[in-house]
Amino acid sequence: MLLASALSGDGFLSWGWRIPFLFSAVLLAVGLYIRLGVRETPAFGQLVQRRRLERQPVVAVVKRHPKEILLAALVRMGEQAPFYIYTSFIFAYGTGALGFDRNIVLVPLVVAALSSAIVIPLAGRASDRFGRRPVYLAGVLGTALWGFVYFGLLDTRGAALAFIAIAGSLVAHDLQFGPQAAMIAESFPTRLRYSGASIGFNLASIVAGGPATLIATALLVAFHSSFAVAVYILVCAVISGIALMVMPERAGQDISVEHEDAVEDQVPFLRQPLSAPSSIGQ
Repeated sequence: MLLASALSGDGFLSWGWRIPFLFSAVLLAVGLYIRLGVRETPAFGQLVQRRRLERQPVVAVVKRHPKEILLAALVRMGEQAPFYIYTSFIFAYGTGALGFDRNIVLVPLVVAALSSAIVIPLAGRASDRFGRRPVYLAGVLGTALWGFVYFGLLDTRGAALAFIAIAGSLVAHDLQFGPQAAMIAESFPTRLRYSGASIGFNLASIVAGGPATLIATALLVAFHSSFAVAVYILVCAVISGIALMVMPERAGQDISVEHEDAVEDQVPFLRQPLSAPSSIGQ
């Protein structure tokens, strides 16, 4: 985006913004290449060998694990909504309400993205060692507080303070995003893990991520103050914190041992042998 902005200049809004979107096709190809090369987990491979797969995994996970799906969506509230405010809403607020040049917003966002490339894997690693909940909770608490610091610094209209606010805006997000995939996946049994995690993960994108910029804009218009947007971020963080406390901590546990499998081993007629799925699995 920064490069496209520099190249297109005044034509950014008419044609320059299309360059990054077209370039994203390269990312799509890279992502597809990586995904096709990822092997299934040993636990799922065992289910394939034992012919213990679900015929309709989406239906099954919705029926058996609605609580886990809901918690997976709610625990992402404090990560999803602020992310879109810090990376999307900031352009309208920074250039419109505060009068900043577009690149004053873009440059610290590049710094924030580069820091994410470091913080996210470190947060994931820390959650393996110390548990998902402590690391995730640190991110939730950071999110709850940073919204007020963020807009407080921006509203000074000083370029240096705005740089600090934007460049540091994703750290709390990264502390949640690092352990998030493992934490959500561990909430579901192996045979339903892919479907359950996918539904819960993307449900949050619909209810939290998608509307975030619209809600932030509506709050700014209604209250004529960024403080209302900071309160909205706080509310999202509180929801995530509550969901986090309800979700069980499974870091370090052997999640390949399924309770359902143990029950079916004792009650043989519950078994339903199925043919193996495609290499992508469930």
